[in-house]
Amino acid sequence: MENDRTEQSKDRQLSCNDAVQELFFFLDGELTDDKRTVIAKHLDHCAPCGSAAHFEAELRQVIADRCAERVPPALIEQVAKSIEEEAQRGS
Repeated sequence: MENDRTEQSKDRQLSCNDAVQELFFFLDGELTDDKRTVIAKHLDHCAPCGSAAHFEAELRQVIADRCAERVPPALIEQVAKSIEEEAQRGS
């Protein structure tokens, strides 16, 4: 029972400002399990903070998808051909 009260008081003490300041660490998985649980509860119960977290997570995914290096197929073929030619010269 005492542990429940302590957990509840932790939740109440976490302001939106505190949650937002920890958001990047939360999304990066750089928090302790206890801190992560407290922030997750806040995000679940606070629509503005939850929306901010959702937006940031989606934005990070879009950036990761768009910034992923893609090697053109022609370059892959050219490198493979060069490796094959080099291997034949060495034989």
